[in-house]
Amino acid sequence: MGGCSSKPAPAAPPSGGGGATDGGPAKATESRNIEGDLERGRREEERKIKMLLLGAGESGKSTIFKQMRVLYGTERSDDDLRMYGVVARSNIVVATRKLCSHLRALGLEEDLDRESGENKKLEEGDHSSMTPRQAYDELMAYFVDKTGTATAQDPGGEGRKDWVGRSPRAGMAANNDAEQFLAYHEVIRILWQSKTMKKVWAKRAAVNVVDSHKEYLNDIPRIASPEYKPTTKDVLIARVRTTQVVMERYRIQGTEFEMYDVGGQRSERRKWIDCFDQVTAVIFVAALSEYDQTLAEAKRSNRMVESLELFRSVCNNRAFMNTSILLFLNKKDLFAEKILSSDIAAQLPFSDYAGPTQDFDQGVFYFMQKFKDCLIDDEVNDAFIHVTCATDTNNMAFVLDSTSTIIKNENLKRSGFLGAD
Repeated sequence: MGGCSSKPAPAAPPSGGGGATDGGPAKATESRNIEGDLERGRREEERKIKMLLLGAGESGKSTIFKQMRVLYGTERSDDDLRMYGVVARSNIVVATRKLCSHLRALGLEEDLDRESGENKKLEEGDHSSMTPRQAYDELMAYFVDKTGTATAQDPGGEGRKDWVGRSPRAGMAANNDAEQFLAYHEVIRILWQSKTMKKVWAKRAAVNVVDSHKEYLNDIPRIASPEYKPTTKDVLIARVRTTQVVMERYRIQGTEFEMYDVGGQRSERRKWIDCFDQVTAVIFVAALSEYDQTLAEAKRSNRMVESLELFRSVCNNRAFMNTSILLFLNKKDLFAEKILSSDIAAQLPFSDYAGPTQDFDQGVFYFMQKFKDCLIDDEVNDAFIHVTCATDTNNMAFVLDSTSTIIKNENLKRSGFLGAD
């Protein structure tokens, strides 16, 4: 008995050729080829460089990320450039809001009155013969207090073909700010050129205005032009908060690179852990110029102190035990400008600074030592530390070239392709 007895017996294999179908030389060759492909793929994966950009918010990580594309990637599309055009115009409005509010907080409105009284002869082209005080009052009404009821100029809706236009990728807030810029760009220019606003700018650290946006403010007519198309420099200094992990791939001197950019604000750091797996190198970015500034998200926390604490936690994280960590002390150009008017030792966290004031080299050495002190290992290779200006393409070309060489050599050592020292 048995239920399976009714099934036909399996057919016997044909005589003579069965070995060729189930094995033999052809099958063995195919197997070896597959194994060879897998081994080559494994070696390629081991040689691939995975770089992670870390650091506090506004340290310049995203600018370095953009420089990688300038140096090694493809050109920006018109859609990209339109987005950055909207962002640039929006950045000007954001900076103007902060500076106007700060002018009032500093009690400099009387200075503006005196300056306006002295300026009887205005420059040709000024909007409706407007004085700096009138410009300030108008911008406060529309940008800060929201009490204005009419626009200064046509924002470009009718009869104006604007190359940038609107960009859905930039977001609603940025597009609205960009439209306000087109309506008030001449008013912003008048106030920006005033002597009083220069005093406010000198104290900008208190309101966290992005230092590099001075270049936008000095070039308002170009950015307001209907033919405006963002330059590479405009793209590099555009401030867009990073709120997600962004990755781009490059092939540099025959080696595959993957670079990851992540948000630096405290609320974004929980996403970092997703990028820690199999990281070849970490580039930690800290802004030298932020020694006298506070965090945007925590007004009582010094930005440089935050960077030092973050660097310590990254260096001592088990996930990076076998990972090369490079330090970029960024914004050296802004640091050189700032130390002329802002004493390092006057900042409470850095009151132990004993070097001369206004000395760039001593200031850089002091902060470099502060970061070195964060490391458990006292053997610090200075080749892994760079003083950078992320917006300077020539500077970054040199730095990134030497950095990629260091990272490739370290990766080859770990992979066994290059003998360790």
